[in-house]
Amino acid sequence: MKGIRFFQSIQSKLITIYVLLILIAMQFIGVYFIRTLESYFKTDFIDSHNKQAQLLAQFVEPYLSVNSEENKGETRKSYSDLNDVVNNLFAISNAEIQVIDANGLVLSTSMVGHQAIVGQKNTQTEVNRALQGIKDNQRMFTDFDGIRKMIIAKPIGSGVKVNGAVYIIASMEELYNTMNRINQFLLTGTLFALGLTVVLGVMLSATITNPIKAITRQATAVAEGRFNAQVPVLGRDEIGQLGQTFNFMMERLKDALSLNEEEKERLASILSNMNDGLIATDDDGKVIVINRRAKQILQLNEDTTLGKPLPLVLGITREEMRKLEVGEYPSLLLRFDHDEEEQLSVKLTFTTIYSKGKGSAGTIAVLQDVTDQEKLEESRREFVANVSHELRTPLTTIKSYLEALEDGALEDPQLSAKFVSVTRNETERMIRLVTDLLQLSRLDSRQAVISRELTDVAEMLDEVADRFSFQLEQRSIDIAIQVAPEVGEITLDRDRIDQVLDNLVSNAIKYTADSGLISIGAHRPEPQLLEISVQDNGMGIPKKDLSRIFERFYRVDKARSRSMGGTGLGLSIAREIVRAHGGTIMLESELGQGTRVTFTLPYTLNEEAAV
Repeated sequence: MKGIRFFQSIQSKLITIYVLLILIAMQFIGVYFIRTLESYFKTDFIDSHNKQAQLLAQFVEPYLSVNSEENKGETRKSYSDLNDVVNNLFAISNAEIQVIDANGLVLSTSMVGHQAIVGQKNTQTEVNRALQGIKDNQRMFTDFDGIRKMIIAKPIGSGVKVNGAVYIIASMEELYNTMNRINQFLLTGTLFALGLTVVLGVMLSATITNPIKAITRQATAVAEGRFNAQVPVLGRDEIGQLGQTFNFMMERLKDALSLNEEEKERLASILSNMNDGLIATDDDGKVIVINRRAKQILQLNEDTTLGKPLPLVLGITREEMRKLEVGEYPSLLLRFDHDEEEQLSVKLTFTTIYSKGKGSAGTIAVLQDVTDQEKLEESRREFVANVSHELRTPLTTIKSYLEALEDGALEDPQLSAKFVSVTRNETERMIRLVTDLLQLSRLDSRQAVISRELTDVAEMLDEVADRFSFQLEQRSIDIAIQVAPEVGEITLDRDRIDQVLDNLVSNAIKYTADSGLISIGAHRPEPQLLEISVQDNGMGIPKKDLSRIFERFYRVDKARSRSMGGTGLGLSIAREIVRAHGGTIMLESELGQGTRVTFTLPYTLNEEAAV
């Protein structure tokens, strides 16, 4: 696989290009050089032998001349000396020289082994042409033993008369052997040049491919999230500029990713800590993001929610969702029962996300928990209804008795006194109700002034018991006061705390049977905290009513409370007074076993030091 990847790399392509360029160049140069050299050698070979043949023809011409009778004997004598002349003066390596007379008979030959042909006729075409006076007679051929040879024939004689011919058969093997050696040298040089080209190509291509490989490795590292290393810049050429640009791009990308990660973490933190639930979907309507609050509201698991259709997650129909998306209904109120005692009211709002060129790219659903708002609104409606009812009942009674007095009851002294007494009681009841409402309003708006004074807790509790002594004696109810020695004195608004204690003791008397027991205790569970409790052994409060016992106008037994003159605001006022002092109040009760109300008040630093 590495070999296959190498041949697919830029380095191998560069080396291949260099090698092919050198190979093609060497081929062109070699072919041109060989052809030129071969042509030169052949031309030189032919010219050399032609010159020797021409020189020999001129030299032997006197031997073949028969123009005068007195020279015949000398000429015949010279015929016998032609072999010595040819072999000594005109011997040519790897060539045979023949001197032929005008009749075509061989007079002399340079080859010792061919002496038998002397006196025989040479019938070669080139010889016949030379005897006819044609000067240029040459031919190359391959002998039967595979040796390449050249034939040259030159006429002997001047003018029109031809006295004979010079015939040369020369071997060209030495020329071709020389050419072969030159070819081998050229091939060896070509192979050496190719090897050197490969080495230089590897070195040269490495200067190009190594920076590219470094950039590739760094790009892979960047893709994997590693930004520490940088591409080495080894020069100021284009690749060096590319490396510098890549390093700069990597720094910018690192900063951008870091910023994006910070934004992502900030957005994730915002989404996780939002008081409202948020669900985001893609363009197919499938959930891609859901925050923690949405999972809490819907009681879902993120792993099982992602990828599901939004209507299925919200538990609504597609028609309802479509109406919300198109804006026919801006919001939808959903209710979820998480348990028997808690019901969540959730306001669902849709927002469509638009992308350039794509239209709708998804939807964001916001789940706003409006349970407290709904409860507050319900409390307000109930409060208005209760106030209206509490005022309407005495006003109706007063109106009825006034009408009766107007109709003649006024003439009856006993009956009129009774009607006037009832009217006065109902009026006082309305005054108490309005007074309590005004006090609650001041406490809610923090307009009530808390006038603190140093108060002895034991004395304060004794006075509370004294105020209710007559009612206790009438119903034979015992009251026990237990004050721990470390309680001492505390700074508080005596009048308002007395109001709290009066309300708690009054409620205890109302809901305790005759011959019952009420206990008032005070101790310090912590050095800086005073705890006062009022406990009775009366009828108690049902468990379902405990969570609402401090609500305004809430009564456990409404008929009995009204008959006893209660307004349903006492515990609410008590809670607000205790809170104004920086304390807490709580109620514990069990049906048929009695009720215990406990509130705490903090000591100041000066009081702690005094104790």
